[in-house]
Amino acid sequence: MCGISGAIGWVDRELYAAVERMHGALVHRGPDGDGLWSSTAEPGRPGVVLAHRRLRIIDLSEGGKQPMLDPESGDAMLFNGEIYNYLELRRELESLAVRFRSESDTEVLMKALARGGAAALSSLRGMFAFAWWSPRTRRVLLARDRLGIKPLYWARVVRDGRATVLFASELRALLASGWVERRLDPVALESFLWNGFAVGPRTFVAGVQLLPAGSHLELELDPRPAEPVTWWRPAAGGGSSRDSESLRAELEHAMRIHQIADVPLGVFLSGGIDSSAMTALAARTSPGSVRTFNISFAESELDEGPHARAVAAAIGTEHTEIKLTEADFRRQLGDALGCIDQPTFDALNTYFVSRAVREAGITVALAGTGGDELFGGYPTFRELPRGARVSRALGFLPDGALRGAAAAFNSFAGGGGEGVSPQTRWGKLGDALCARGDLLALYQTAYGLFTTDFLRRLRPGPSQTRFGLPEERIAELREISGPEAAPHAVSRLELALFLGERLLRDTDTASMAVALEVRVPLLDHRIVEESFALDEVTRFAPLGRKQRLRELALAGLDPALFERPKQGFVLPIGTWCRRHLARDVEATLNDAEVSRGLGLDPAVVARLWSAFQAGARGVYWSRVWALFVLLRWCRQHRLAL
Repeated sequence: MCGISGAIGWVDRELYAAVERMHGALVHRGPDGDGLWSSTAEPGRPGVVLAHRRLRIIDLSEGGKQPMLDPESGDAMLFNGEIYNYLELRRELESLAVRFRSESDTEVLMKALARGGAAALSSLRGMFAFAWWSPRTRRVLLARDRLGIKPLYWARVVRDGRATVLFASELRALLASGWVERRLDPVALESFLWNGFAVGPRTFVAGVQLLPAGSHLELELDPRPAEPVTWWRPAAGGGSSRDSESLRAELEHAMRIHQIADVPLGVFLSGGIDSSAMTALAARTSPGSVRTFNISFAESELDEGPHARAVAAAIGTEHTEIKLTEADFRRQLGDALGCIDQPTFDALNTYFVSRAVREAGITVALAGTGGDELFGGYPTFRELPRGARVSRALGFLPDGALRGAAAAFNSFAGGGGEGVSPQTRWGKLGDALCARGDLLALYQTAYGLFTTDFLRRLRPGPSQTRFGLPEERIAELREISGPEAAPHAVSRLELALFLGERLLRDTDTASMAVALEVRVPLLDHRIVEESFALDEVTRFAPLGRKQRLRELALAGLDPALFERPKQGFVLPIGTWCRRHLARDVEATLNDAEVSRGLGLDPAVVARLWSAFQAGARGVYWSRVWALFVLLRWCRQHRLAL
């Protein structure tokens, strides 16, 4: 696990210095070593400059140092992530007389690419983002893993008439290069205001793109405009198989290979189904004892500590409970906010648990991310198909009538205050009815932070997105979700958006801020493919229970351990915002200059804060927090429209 950065183009002193600045901005991702290398020793020639920050996980020797160079071929490799089947691939390559000088998965990847090029990607089982330079083809291959677990940002810039491509593990590293203009992308901003994160491939910085999950980009030394090529997409779903035994085998195998590490490893355990499944599978496949970790709070309504303790005792793990107090939160908040690579309202929980686990001596942690998306754990799996049927049936009514009926219902139900209507799913009833059965529009409405009416007042003017999505993503998302509002379609949207654009991105940034590698075994692509091969009943029924995962991973445990309402890992930010954080949040939300720089109406921003302070029903902390993080981040990084 590492931080990578580099440049492709005309190598001179200025370019080398730009890569050095990017390299310096990624020091937190790799405290165990670093390297900087150029393909040409002569300035003023086309070439590549590669930089690497190392977090030692596999092969702790200098044999794993990067940029890794192959003395036989002259190839150079930058790699961030893990190839879990690298031992199997190594044996295959050795049978073809390929020789190795290290025990690292990086060298296995480099040798596999040398033999097969981009076609070798299909043989990889892991999470990764890499840059591979081949002097034979004089090209650089950038690639990202199937689900997008590891990020890779890139930008094509032109200076003095010459094109250069910069790339890095984090957006902030590209800003640090000094070669990227600090100009906000208005489409990404609109996307954030709807979702609480910017939907890729656009980023908050105009001209910088996030390489899409499951894609690669091939670049020449004179980087002409190029587009990423998709090399993997999840299956369509809706399979006919009722046999889940192959899924059981893949779950156990994935857990076994995800535990390969030469450093201490632990499991995030909240006591819910997904993290408990990870813990039970780890205990079943690990040759030694399993260490589990849980964060607990004084606020009992959000504290999962007792549930985690009960599961740990039932499985027999070496369990550590870490209490996070409001004083701890306030003391560490500056560091937590400082780690945010792009504005998001949901990265702090991962930062605090990652920091606590890292301080306990753990370098690799396993998380249960993916269980809800794969096995129907979210309310969306029930609500969206039902909502699609209702809104389609009412499609003969005009928008005005639908919105009027929704407004009457909200008025009867009550809520809102201080001039702000409820910003909740029931508050967005009018938007949902006007979706007229469109699954993608309904999905976006369900997850949106605000109603469309509030968004129009918050940021007046014509919109450049549709329901929070850039136009370039809508066709792709409609294609992968299909025409029918079925659980398989909802699953594909959850994987692509909620998980791919929010959870995984936040997890990478927050965990790597403290040099912790987080692995997500449930998102092994073989598990994803086996899940989609199951028929709808076998995979999802009954909706919301994740019954298949329970049967395959939690057999032998008392089912009563998990018979409680679903509860995600959430910090008590709403409570803390009204107390000691109130002054900082209020000062930021009342900064009219920053709001205007983003095209926001300062009066509407202030009104939202007043409604939240007054306890208005349906005005939740997440709405206020999203704007707080947005304004603070843009001010910190000096970005405006």
